[in-house]
Amino acid sequence: MGAEDKEGDSCFHGGAFFEGIGVEFNNLDEKDNIISADVLDAWFPPAPKIQEVIQSYLPWIIKTSPPTNSEGYIKTISEHRTLNRESILPGAGSSDLIFRIFNQWLRPSSKVLILDPTYGEYSHILNKIIKCKVERLELKREEGYNINIDKLREKLNQKFDLFVWVNPNSPTGLHINKNEVERLLLNNKGCERIWIDETYVEYAGREQTLERFAEKSNNVFVCKSMSKVYALSGLRAAYLCANPNNIRPLKRITPPWVISLPAQIAATYALKQEDYYIKKYQETHELRDKLELQLKQIGIDEIIPGIANFIMFHVGNDKFSASRIVNECKLKKLYLRDLSGMGTSFEDDAIRMAVKDLNTNNKMIAILRECLNKFN
Repeated sequence: MGAEDKEGDSCFHGGAFFEGIGVEFNNLDEKDNIISADVLDAWFPPAPKIQEVIQSYLPWIIKTSPPTNSEGYIKTISEHRTLNRESILPGAGSSDLIFRIFNQWLRPSSKVLILDPTYGEYSHILNKIIKCKVERLELKREEGYNINIDKLREKLNQKFDLFVWVNPNSPTGLHINKNEVERLLLNNKGCERIWIDETYVEYAGREQTLERFAEKSNNVFVCKSMSKVYALSGLRAAYLCANPNNIRPLKRITPPWVISLPAQIAATYALKQEDYYIKKYQETHELRDKLELQLKQIGIDEIIPGIANFIMFHVGNDKFSASRIVNECKLKKLYLRDLSGMGTSFEDDAIRMAVKDLNTNNKMIAILRECLNKFN
């Protein structure tokens, strides 16, 4: 069963921790007793300036309609990313852009190439909503889930209406260097459009983005979420970058006020606080490296060496499955992500864990060790 099947008509995501808090938000204090490592929200808070502005003007921000077309947000992206304003399309999170644009571009007869495993929302909309002809480039466990560039190059010479590439990939966290990606895309002869999802690219380094490459390209689109790398997941802000000629028709299907005022303000200020976030990315790398070492110390040997704010690993023991471990940890209020449904090549022993602060990481390891010992 795929990840998109678990919730019927909707894609299954992390966020099961809200079961413990309550989806009606009447027990929010319980958040301090729950470790939500099943979703990939930032472990660090938004930049202090964002919090200061939002808190200072909160009543007005909540009751006021936002700028119709996110003009200030787009201007700030343009200035801080060195992009033409006409190359930028705002969205209320990457899922908004994916659903809005893919439904415009694709039909059941469309042929689409995706990685396997990759972010489940793509498989969901392509298979379940639009019902395209989806071909998967399998990333094999025995090859560390690395992309075989020669195989991908061969695929890109075939006829596809769209190729979706999440880089760094989720759930593996593996990243292909910008220069190698650009060389590959310049030689593309078969794909009508190429969609690059850069949700986690800042963890690889801001210089790794393909935004300016996409701006000059005839068929490359870069999707940028503000959620995970700017600690704004609760506000939903994103943007698409592409050649102005390709952005123009997409503006016609973008509703007014697509991004809320709190989200526009927070995202605009976030882009201006680059030094704060760069420091947090470096701290994330250090926390992730230490967490990987701690996992090895409790007997988890097969860890995928990603570069983002999460770790994927295989439990590698016939005595217990990923689902059994995840359910046992959940009883102790640690929420992890069972990856069994996120890729056709996954066996029932793959788990993803978000990186948290040092104290929380230590708690996660203690709980996971206890659960593993129970089944040994």
